[in-house]
Amino acid sequence: MKISKKATTIAIVNQKGGTGKTTTCENLGIGLAMEGKKVLLVDADPQGSLTISMGWQQPDELPVTLSALMAKAMNDQSIPPGEGILHHAEGVDLIPANIELAGLEVALVNSMNREKMLKQVLDSAKREYDFILLDCMPSLAAADAALIPVQAQYLSAKGLEQLLQTVQKVRRQINPKLKIEGILLTMTDSRTNYGQQIDNLIRGAYGSKIKVFDQTIPRSVRAAEISAVGKSIYQHDPKGKVAEAYKSLTEEVMANAEKQLKRVAERGR
Repeated sequence: MKISKKATTIAIVNQKGGTGKTTTCENLGIGLAMEGKKVLLVDADPQGSLTISMGWQQPDELPVTLSALMAKAMNDQSIPPGEGILHHAEGVDLIPANIELAGLEVALVNSMNREKMLKQVLDSAKREYDFILLDCMPSLAAADAALIPVQAQYLSAKGLEQLLQTVQKVRRQINPKLKIEGILLTMTDSRTNYGQQIDNLIRGAYGSKIKVFDQTIPRSVRAAEISAVGKSIYQHDPKGKVAEAYKSLTEEVMANAEKQLKRVAERGR
């Protein structure tokens, strides 16, 4: 397997809950692994939603989580290769999180460069992976790009403007290289007029300025079940419409990454 010299780091973000951030992080990550990519998922949420969804049902009992690694970075301690990384049966690695992360965030208020602690943790892993996917808002400072899942509802669409302003603020103040990977419509129902109207609303309002993924993620009871079984949608419902949707999304993300690498290579000539 060819390992990239520097991983593409994508933050899956939306300040609004229930948009499919964790589900997208897990299934996009495993989809990339199925395509032969080496993938690290990072749970940056004190609730440990991604950790639980991937089968570690008691995150508070894990010996090393993201908070411990960030504390080491804050104290200028070295992080041994592979420390805290869990290996999932479907071919991805995970840095888990638990409630300790909430306490660490309080400590980081008085830390210099607090926004960059996560980036420092990940810098050592960047040469070991093709993709690093981050689940949660604070991860924008450490990312190359932001992928924004948006539930196909009117209020979710209206809240998108606030999130885009946050991305612009992070870009100005902390991470000038941050790009928007794209807007991903989730929990869609193309059979209804309402669903089609929301799709048209978002593509009409943002499609000329920001990539809106061609692929949408349909609403599905089977997809909602995966957080309880510790498996991706590819194992839980491999022939279902959601698995097919995440396969298509994976192809789009890989194509975007390849285009970006090509641009970087051309600029370096």
